[in-house]
Amino acid sequence: MSNRTFTMIKPDAVHNGHVGAILEKITTAGFVIRGLKMTQISQREAEVFYDVHKERPFFGELVSFMTSGPIVAAVLEKDNAVADFRALIGSTNPEEAAEGTIRKLFAESVGRNAIHGSDSDDNAKIECAFHFSAREIY
Repeated sequence: MSNRTFTMIKPDAVHNGHVGAILEKITTAGFVIRGLKMTQISQREAEVFYDVHKERPFFGELVSFMTSGPIVAAVLEKDNAVADFRALIGSTNPEEAAEGTIRKLFAESVGRNAIHGSDSDDNAKIECAFHFSAREIY
C-alpha cells in the first residue's frame, strides 16, 4: 500500500473551469498535494501514457481528446491514497458514479470523464514519474 497517487484533471474539466472546485474536493478529502502543474500533453506523450489501451478501438479518440487542451497533473499523498482516490473520483461512467464523486459532479460522459486516477500503487509510481521530475515533488 502506497501513500501517493497520481491524478490528472482532463482537458474537458480544465476547459469548463472546474480545476478549483476539483482541487478543493481533493484537499477536503484529506489529500495533500505534493506536486502540481498545468501542462499540455503532446500526441507522443499521450500515446506512451495510454499505451495499455493501444489495441482498443477508442485509443485514437482518447489520444486526440487528451491532447486537445491543457491538463492539470498532481501527485497526491494520503494513507491508502490509490484506493481512497479511486473512491473519490467515482466510476468511469458518470451516470454510474456515486453521488458527490468528482465524476458525478463534473464529468460529461465516459469519454470526457473529467479526471484520471491511478488504478494501482505500481501505476501511481509510474505515472507520477512520467509527469514529474523528483525535484517537482515535495
